[in-house]
Amino acid sequence: MDSWKVMIADDEAIIRDGIRQCVDWKSLGLQVAAEAEDGEEALELAVQHEVHIALVDLNMPIMHGIELMKRLREQLPDCKIIVITGHDEFSYAQESIRLQVNDYILKPAEPRQLMQVLRGVRDQLITEKQKNQHLQQASRQILKNFPLLRERFCQEWLDGNLSQSEIMEQLHFLRLPAECPALVGMIRWRWETQNSGMQEKERQLFLFAIENMVTELLQDYPKVIFRDAAGLIIILLWDAAGEPVLAGVEAVVRSHLKIAVEVGTQAVEGDAAGLAAAYRKCRVNLSREQPLSPLVRRARQYVLEHYSEYGLTLESIAGHLHASPVYLSRLFKQELGESFGTYLTQTRIRKAAQLLHSTELSMSEVAEQTGYETQHYFSTAFKKQTGVSPLQFRKGVLPGGGGRGGRAEEQD
Repeated sequence: MDSWKVMIADDEAIIRDGIRQCVDWKSLGLQVAAEAEDGEEALELAVQHEVHIALVDLNMPIMHGIELMKRLREQLPDCKIIVITGHDEFSYAQESIRLQVNDYILKPAEPRQLMQVLRGVRDQLITEKQKNQHLQQASRQILKNFPLLRERFCQEWLDGNLSQSEIMEQLHFLRLPAECPALVGMIRWRWETQNSGMQEKERQLFLFAIENMVTELLQDYPKVIFRDAAGLIIILLWDAAGEPVLAGVEAVVRSHLKIAVEVGTQAVEGDAAGLAAAYRKCRVNLSREQPLSPLVRRARQYVLEHYSEYGLTLESIAGHLHASPVYLSRLFKQELGESFGTYLTQTRIRKAAQLLHSTELSMSEVAEQTGYETQHYFSTAFKKQTGVSPLQFRKGVLPGGGGRGGRAEEQD
């Protein structure tokens, strides 16, 4: 049985004694936790004991009852207040009502009426506690289901079924960053060609293992990971700095699970509607992409991890991977459809566009962080790729005179 704490505040000891003695506190589930003879002491004791019910005399020294009630409302907003008043103090009734007093007791307090009032307030406390318990239980259930709710929301978003206001509302409710993800990632495992005799249960275990690896690798980045209707593992990443980490999934899966997966990524451009477009583009690219050789995959990942280093060349990467530069160059062009130099430039310009859009770094700092020796060389390369200067891009000017949200550069 709940035991609710009560404070009796009255400057007359005989009144306090009378109230304390005429009530069967135990039968009501109440206990007198404190008594006070002035308003200041009453406030201190009420806060100290965190009382649930305050019996307050209006006419008290040091701090008047009305002021005490105001302070109680501020510091103990859930405390129930019962006013003890004489007939000549009834002019304060209007102010008491404004302060949401729960009930009145006229002096001298009549035991039966006092018991009735206290019982009614006690019942309110019980009802509110039960309501709070139900809300907490519902909240715990929602939190427990957050991963599923996030997955459903993100799939709806990718399918283009949500309005801008619905998206923002759900992002807030599901405790996700209040902006569009920077990147869509996609993982495809061609299990049907690699393990044609695999049982469905075994296949699901492999997929769960891949998802767990991705979650662990990206633990420092805001994200949502789920599977779409086609069974592809989808990663919505709010921090583009996680792209090199995501690219490393292929090597980790190959090392630990001895299977080959393909990872596709697509930068999200524009507003919330751009996410669905990036998802569709990533799916198309991944579906037509032939499985890359381990050497090209390692080279591509190395670029994602070291693009900021000035002097990064095909020869230096080939040396790091213990491969022939000529062979790597030919394989790169054959499998990705573009030269190493073009891929490196596109990667650097894409990263530069992200920095220009999301930071206040100076042009020289952006150039330095994307592997360019000078600001001039960076600006020339940026304009050649995008059609606008870095400064124009930062201001939202894109080719054709449009605002930001158009194409900044072609994705690989």
